[in-house]
Amino acid sequence: MGKYAIIDIGGSQLKVEPGKFYDIRRFTSNLDTLGFNKQISINRILLVHDEAVIKIGSPWLSNAVVKGRLLHSCSKKKLVIQKISCKKKKQKIFGYRESMVRLVIDSISLSDPKTKTN
Repeated sequence: MGKYAIIDIGGSQLKVEPGKFYDIRRFTSNLDTLGFNKQISINRILLVHDEAVIKIGSPWLSNAVVKGRLLHSCSKKKLVIQKISCKKKKQKIFGYRESMVRLVIDSISLSDPKTKTN
C-alpha cells in the first residue's frame, strides 16, 4: 500500500490517497463564491502512512498537510423516511438529499519537525 492519510473534514474522518476522488459533506455555504477547481489545504490530519513510516497525531499532526481541489458540488442518493402511526392509520413520507462536494487529493506531505521554515 502506498501513501495515505486519515483526515478530519466535514465532521467525519476519511482515509485519503493521492489522485483519488472523494465525496464529502458540504462544509461551507458560500462554495459558489469560493469557486470550483480551487486549491485547498487540510491541516486536521490524524495519521499519515508513508511506505514504512506511520505518524500518529495527538490529536492532529502539526507538520503534515494534505492538498486537494474542490471539483464540483453534487448530491447524495435521496433518503426516504416513512413515519407510521399504526393505531391512527396515519402515515407520513418525506425525504431529503444531502449536499456533497467532490474533492480530489493532489498531495500528502509530511515535513521534518526538526527543520523550521520561517
